[in-house]
Amino acid sequence: MRGSPLVGRTVAVTGAARGLGAALAREISRRGARVALLGHEKTLLDEVAAALPGRSLAIEVDVTDPDALAAAARTVRARLGPPSVVVANAGIAEGGPFDASPPEAWSRVVDVNLTGSAHTARAFLPDLLDTAGYFLQIASLASIGAVPLMSAYCASKAGAEAFAHSLRAEVAHRGVGVGIAYLNWTDTDMIRDADRHAVLRELRAAMPGPASRVHPVETVAARLVTGLERRRTAVYAPAWLRLVQPVRPALPPLLLRVSRRALPRMEAEQTVEYTGPLGAGGLADRDARRDN
Repeated sequence: MRGSPLVGRTVAVTGAARGLGAALAREISRRGARVALLGHEKTLLDEVAAALPGRSLAIEVDVTDPDALAAAARTVRARLGPPSVVVANAGIAEGGPFDASPPEAWSRVVDVNLTGSAHTARAFLPDLLDTAGYFLQIASLASIGAVPLMSAYCASKAGAEAFAHSLRAEVAHRGVGVGIAYLNWTDTDMIRDADRHAVLRELRAAMPGPASRVHPVETVAARLVTGLERRRTAVYAPAWLRLVQPVRPALPPLLLRVSRRALPRMEAEQTVEYTGPLGAGGLADRDARRDN
């Protein structure tokens, strides 16, 4: 896209094999950047990269492996040039009651969504310092208001938000910008899989008005990339999510009241069980660990 500040720059995106990561890679490439796609599922990464209009590079890497990420950063630097933008998008989720979730699976969500973001920032921070670049942390409405039956995901996204705030304060005087992207329901494999589980589907449907709506992934990606171009400290998709920030303190007691009414009814109607990994990306993460 002529006139975009991304023209001629290198951008690295994690979790880029599918869903929001792939949509971000397409939109970033359309605006003239070279794109490094990082994540599991090398075949899918290659397919996404091959369809991009500009130069690209696909690297299979686990964001929870800091040594592998450091090696990936060196490869990106050598092949495409030092990234001036990094998007920490890789994420997984599981659902169900906390006491029914396997401890190792619960920890894995936090490891990917929070620790993986920190490892991503650590691997590429030298490049961002050299280029006075920008780091975008993909967060969620779950960072603002935690919901029942998604404790690992909510904890990880709240932690990722806090990490980004802290990192921003550390590197701002060195010319690096840090943004946080707050998303509502986005049409990805993860959300479609969550809707297969009646309890999670009902919880989403019970949210008021626009809060229950699922948004097209390409629309969300375009909004995030526009915020990225402007080096926003916060990007909201959809835009109305910014209105939730001032009322954050009211959300926990509100959710508590709703849960006290809704969960007993749901539990009486059906067994509320652990879901396992949600979406193809979560399954791919599980399978990659089994293979190693």
